[in-house]
Amino acid sequence: MSNTFTTISPIDDTTYVERPYPRWDDIQVRLDKARIAQRDWQKAPLAKRKALCSKAIDAFVAKRNEIAEEICWQMGRPIRSAVEEVHGMEERAHAMINLAEQGLAPIILEKKTGFDRWIQHEPVGVVLVLAPWNYPYLTAINAVLPAILAGNSVILKHSAQTPLCAERLHEAFHAGGLPGDVFQYLHLTHDDTKTVIKDNRINHIAFTGSVPGGKMVEKAASGRFIGVGLELGGKDPAYIRDDADLPKAVDSTMDGAFANSGQSCCAIERIYVHEAIYDKFVKQAVGWVKKLRLGRPDDPETTLGPVVRAGAADFVRLQTREAIKQGAVPHIAKDDFPLNKTGSPYLAPQLLTEVNHTMRVMTEESFGPLIGIQKVSSDEEAIKLMNDSDYGLTAAIFTRDIDTGIELGQQLDTGTFFINRCDYLDPELAWTGVKNSGHGCTLSILGFESFTRPKSFHIKTEF
Repeated sequence: MSNTFTTISPIDDTTYVERPYPRWDDIQVRLDKARIAQRDWQKAPLAKRKALCSKAIDAFVAKRNEIAEEICWQMGRPIRSAVEEVHGMEERAHAMINLAEQGLAPIILEKKTGFDRWIQHEPVGVVLVLAPWNYPYLTAINAVLPAILAGNSVILKHSAQTPLCAERLHEAFHAGGLPGDVFQYLHLTHDDTKTVIKDNRINHIAFTGSVPGGKMVEKAASGRFIGVGLELGGKDPAYIRDDADLPKAVDSTMDGAFANSGQSCCAIERIYVHEAIYDKFVKQAVGWVKKLRLGRPDDPETTLGPVVRAGAADFVRLQTREAIKQGAVPHIAKDDFPLNKTGSPYLAPQLLTEVNHTMRVMTEESFGPLIGIQKVSSDEEAIKLMNDSDYGLTAAIFTRDIDTGIELGQQLDTGTFFINRCDYLDPELAWTGVKNSGHGCTLSILGFESFTRPKSFHIKTEF
């Protein structure tokens, strides 16, 4: 096996980054340093941890333009929207810093004669964060920042598609004054990643990625009795009720389906529309999609960039061909997007109707610019279809009747439920999934629990 790896840019199929893999001896040194650093870091007052993390985020944001360009070239997001991830991370990070006091506060129990009792949050130790390429900073910071705030040390292993993201975060935390070995990164092979997971110096694993990747992590950690947080895939649904604000529902769901070329775990991948407004919805949705501009993501006019690699694009093309063969109707002509070619990561968007759940396009994660729209005749039918999935990350209902919408939301098997919006993470709400979307929780005050363990104090004061 080569001791180096390369990142091939989807923009022009050239090598954008080349990095060496560390030797195992070097990895051992990093693990030891992380464990030693954590022992001192957990003694630092929370106020100091918060202040240093704030400085790190400010240092990161100061290089927003360079970072946005690197995102564009590493994974293909249009430059006009790449900088939004920097702003989004800034918002999310400062929200978690503000929540840390509450999320890490000890639980003081009711006074009992002769006793003081409380439960405090102890850091777990060394946290291994395994981050993906699709939102390389937003997904990483969900785990990195609360873990550090809680008094842990962190080792970040980023996707080989976005290695500069790990390096930029390390640079920012160093600039913010964080002690050197509290946050480190490692570029690892798959085999070395498994070995590190099994190492007893690692005390918690936070993984974001595919279901097969999550299974690998769970298998490697099996028998270690440590925490494993898994944020996996999605096949997120939206239901458009007959009383929805149609233009707003179209705009929100289409943006939720095609933003980042559909490469989001919480992208809208299937839509159910009440038969009373179905035809109008489809007509407006097709018009919305046709306005997208597929092109090089370093072109400021581009609104739809390539997917991450040609193989991912061809998988979506295969799903589309299969669905059409089974009776689905495509509404976007290939000629409207001339860059679209088999074997290329430049993939035209597609909207399919006459779809059903016998088709993979409605049941299997696509992770690309493809949406299926199915007609339904009732709320009951919509809820049944929305729940007919191996995934459960987010779900959305568009309606003017908020009370009924909430009642329907109570029936959905999902980690996050939206009304009249979709494809959004509120850092003050818990980010979690059910079924094959994983387990564990990040964000909100509950997110700190993943990176701490409870320690009970039972003090007899009268003796």
